[in-house]
Amino acid sequence: MIKLAGPIVATQLGWVAMLTTDAAMIGRLGAVPLAGATLVLMVYFGLYVFAFGVVMATATLAAQAFGARRPRLVRRVIRQGFWATIVIVAPSIALMAWTPEILRLLRQPAEAVALSAEYVETLKWSLAPGIAFVVLRNFVSALNRPAVAMWVMLAGVPLNAALDYALIFGNFGLPRLELFGAGLATTSVSLVLFALLLAVAVFRRPFRRYNILGRFWRPDWDAFRRIFALGLPIAGIMLLESGFFIFTVFLMGWISTATVAAHMIAIQIPHVTFMVPMGLSQAATVRVGHAVGRRDPAGAYRAGWTALAMSLAFMAAVTLVILAIPASLASVFLDTSRPDSAAVLALATSFLLFAAIFQAADGVQAVAAGALRGLNDTAVPMMLAALCYWALGFTTAGALAFWGGLEGVGVWIGFVVALGSAAVVLTWRFQTLAKRRYIPMMPPEREIG
Repeated sequence: MIKLAGPIVATQLGWVAMLTTDAAMIGRLGAVPLAGATLVLMVYFGLYVFAFGVVMATATLAAQAFGARRPRLVRRVIRQGFWATIVIVAPSIALMAWTPEILRLLRQPAEAVALSAEYVETLKWSLAPGIAFVVLRNFVSALNRPAVAMWVMLAGVPLNAALDYALIFGNFGLPRLELFGAGLATTSVSLVLFALLLAVAVFRRPFRRYNILGRFWRPDWDAFRRIFALGLPIAGIMLLESGFFIFTVFLMGWISTATVAAHMIAIQIPHVTFMVPMGLSQAATVRVGHAVGRRDPAGAYRAGWTALAMSLAFMAAVTLVILAIPASLASVFLDTSRPDSAAVLALATSFLLFAAIFQAADGVQAVAAGALRGLNDTAVPMMLAALCYWALGFTTAGALAFWGGLEGVGVWIGFVVALGSAAVVLTWRFQTLAKRRYIPMMPPEREIG
């Protein structure tokens, strides 16, 4: 599990390092630009998460095919994963153009919304290469070669930092573009990373033998259907979770601009630490999928429980770190010399105390969902996610924030309720299937290439 999960975790950390760099540099422009960028990113991430969830089915299906020693099925899955990317991303980019209007309808702070259009104009084009990169990452991970995607992603971290520094603030002889430059940097890096990983997948061993771009125009409707049949519930689970977090940002916007900025800062810390269980979750999907392909139920459930134990141990340690230095962690994202920083820092520090509380539960629910994906079990977890995140979590957050008068703190208590309940019910679901030694069926052999 460590051998497979380590590079996947590093890849996830590389991705979030770029996002964190963006947030830290935009934060130097002030609380209002940071709030505007945060609101745009909430719309962007909603669309990204939906597309990401659908193409995550390629990780499960390719891993199962690899475990069953069926290379042609691996190729079919990845090829149709690119088709799915095109189908999903094209309307998403068109929808992104309406982000300022969406934010106005949601009654977000006018001064923040006014800055959103320039960020959207360049950020939206990063969606296509970003999702296509996920398909390629799933491909190399299914073949037990996740380090390839890791090195490509880590190469993007300094490139992203340099482009942010140049384009946001007008350094290295380039114009000062502020939020427009931040979006341009993100899109440029996404294109470079996709191109690099595609070159490796097409030209380097052992990947080139799969010829993933061969007869790209040829449809395989069975593989395409299976990606959406499995991927739509995965996307539903992720949207229910991420949508919960996204809409809580809009709740913060109803409170104040400073609260939005503080929330953006505080959520960065658990976002960084979450990349470890997120990587373990993807490794669990692959290892459980390999065992499914081998028709090995004992190996499938052993892989799932191993990942769950590792995630719980790591997140428990992270909890202690956050409790020890919350103010120091929050101050990384602010220019403390600015007059609007003190109020934002105080709020962010208080929010981080609740982040420490839900860390362990967040790690458990993520890995349990990943293990269930490896078993093609996505429909029931989607319904459980709806119960935990919206019926329990969002209701609690809204009630405590506005009716209870706790404002931002009430929202973060809602996070604790949502993630805690999700950890319990998803682990229960995995245990239920383990008792039955459930293993899904593989598709029959076909001659199509």
